[in-house]
Amino acid sequence: MAAHPVEPSFAELFTPKLVTVLRERYGLQDLRADAVAGLTVAIVALPLSMAIAIASGVTPDRGLFAAIVGGFFISLLGGSRFQIGGPAGAFIVLVAATVERHGVDGLLLATMLSGLMLLAIGFLRLGTFIKYIPFPVTVGFTAGIAVIIFASQIKDLLGLTLAKEPGPILPKVVALSEALPTLNPAALFLAVLTIGTILGLRWYRPHWPAMLIAVALSATIGWALALPAETIGSRFGGIPSALPSPRFPVISTEAVLAVLPDALAFALLGGIESLLSAVVADSMSGRRHRSNCELVAQGVANIASALFGGICVTGTIARTATNVRSGARGPVAGLLHALFLLLFMLVAAPLASYIPLAALAAVLAVVAWNMAEKHAFATLLRTSRGDAVVLLATFLLVVFRDLTEGILVGFGLGALLFLHRMAQAVEVERTGPVVEEDVADAADAGGRIPYDVATATDPDVVVCRISGAFFFGAAATVGSVLDRLAEHPRAYVIDVSAVPFLDSTAAATIEGFVRKARRQGATVYVAGAARPIRRVLLAHGVRPPRVRFRTTVAEAIAAAHAAGRSLGAEALPAGA
Repeated sequence: MAAHPVEPSFAELFTPKLVTVLRERYGLQDLRADAVAGLTVAIVALPLSMAIAIASGVTPDRGLFAAIVGGFFISLLGGSRFQIGGPAGAFIVLVAATVERHGVDGLLLATMLSGLMLLAIGFLRLGTFIKYIPFPVTVGFTAGIAVIIFASQIKDLLGLTLAKEPGPILPKVVALSEALPTLNPAALFLAVLTIGTILGLRWYRPHWPAMLIAVALSATIGWALALPAETIGSRFGGIPSALPSPRFPVISTEAVLAVLPDALAFALLGGIESLLSAVVADSMSGRRHRSNCELVAQGVANIASALFGGICVTGTIARTATNVRSGARGPVAGLLHALFLLLFMLVAAPLASYIPLAALAAVLAVVAWNMAEKHAFATLLRTSRGDAVVLLATFLLVVFRDLTEGILVGFGLGALLFLHRMAQAVEVERTGPVVEEDVADAADAGGRIPYDVATATDPDVVVCRISGAFFFGAAATVGSVLDRLAEHPRAYVIDVSAVPFLDSTAAATIEGFVRKARRQGATVYVAGAARPIRRVLLAHGVRPPRVRFRTTVAEAIAAAHAAGRSLGAEALPAGA
């Protein structure tokens, strides 16, 4: 009788990763590494938090409050070891629209309500369903947000004078073009200087905090030359040097009903963005996050951020990746990042008045360029007509209509596309789990030769057969199975001979597994890939010499053993 998996307990699902890390004999060396990583991320987050707040239509201090308070609680309670929370560029459009409709108090109320929604989603264990967002949808809405962010920064990049800047992108472009005669050469100079400094430092000194250095340089030159460019001080009067006292926004039935759609959009985007960021951290570190625990932490963080006057927060991919690359050992790095930001605000708040708005706009322009997944966008357009339709529909709706509408329509089209593809595969598809058990009867296996016992127990070659349609809904399941395979074999053989269809998300999953295997020094063989499946894999980087394609599993195993014997012979000492 097959054993059923034991349902994880409440404590296992919702214990913060901070508790897990501290139980692992966390020592002084770990604290030192986390302190360095936390300081590095804080230096990156300082100009970004202010720039995102300004682009969102609020004062820069509200971005800092969000990064300090929200970032602290995300690291304290979150389900990811390396997640860094704070204000994110993806929220700029939603936050700006909410402020325009309901004012700052309405924004704070919407942020608090979104926190309650995220708490409910997490405790109801609905976080696992976010994995069903197709890859073309995430690429499309990320690219759309990048376009909107860049368009929103043109005014400050060029120092244009506008009585009122429209929100929708087409009227915005018209208004900006009409305001071109008011271009400020000083602002343009500082913007170009900032972008050039960031790009130059990333090329010559990639480990230096390029954004902070670029903003500081622009502020210094602008002050020394008395350039007539608008600064934080001239527009906002500077930033406070301490956190405000917590207070509730104005709460009434009418106000709650008015901001409810905005709160829902914040919760939806925050959940998607935070879990995508946690997945990125997992792929970089080899760890596994707890999705529902992470959503609960996001909920608490948004409630706390709103109480202290901050804007909505989520896990941030760029800062989280910086945290991992800086050698963080656990959530203590995120806690210290928040404390370092608080220290910066306490000590250096007066200096923020000299920061040119053109420099912060230039920082966001670089962020927008990096956000747009240009390679993935182009690959999806080339790989599949169906994925291209989903991608373009999501992208165009996000840019020209509404972010939430773009995600919902993209998801709906992705679901319809999947149903269409499954209908085409019904005649030849065999019912069974995504990753099957080894079968003893070749006839039951669709005519394939069953695996030999010696093959199944071979410590040097691990064989995994994927059977059935491998699509975005199955990618997380297959990915987790691949991650649990033997730790350090010499070779992996992935048998896809029984896979009738494989989409871009599945190809990205296999590409991530190949990358991880190569870091371990293992060779990956893909056996039995039909021509359409091989075309998708090749388009997503699963190609020689990173992997080796073979017609059958037997050929792949023989090749792996031959390569192993060759390596063993090379390792023998002379005369052996």
